[in-house]
Amino acid sequence: MMELMEYIDRGGVIVYILIALNVIGWSLMIYKFVEYLLLRSKISNIAQRLKASTKSLDEWILDRERGLSTIKIIASIAPLLGLLGTVVGVLNAFDKISQKGLNDPSIFANGISVALITTVAGLVVAIPHYIGYNYLIAMLDRIEVRVSDVLKRES
Repeated sequence: MMELMEYIDRGGVIVYILIALNVIGWSLMIYKFVEYLLLRSKISNIAQRLKASTKSLDEWILDRERGLSTIKIIASIAPLLGLLGTVVGVLNAFDKISQKGLNDPSIFANGISVALITTVAGLVVAIPHYIGYNYLIAMLDRIEVRVSDVLKRES
């Protein structure tokens, strides 16, 4: 069985790009999760500050959404990058076959292996980011509803 680093190396540049996107996305998701947890405990303070400021609830929510679009983009492009790696791997496999013939099946198998590694890497990055994005949006929606309820009660 191949070690993780061997898989990463075989996947090439596309897998390294996916790893970088994964680090960025997870950092943002953890940051936003902690931020929203802290906000949930300060609903009445948030409402008080909004009443005293010129900012509307919608503007305040837009400020809290910063970073979420990056998570969504990562969730959207990761499988596309995986697919790009798949196509490149298969293309390389067929190039090798056209150069050396079908005498050595390992030539074709190596290209297909690279194709599958990038596909898996793309999905491994995309799936948690898709779930995280939707969870964070739901958290923010609940915060917005709670702040809105407090503002209505205090009006």
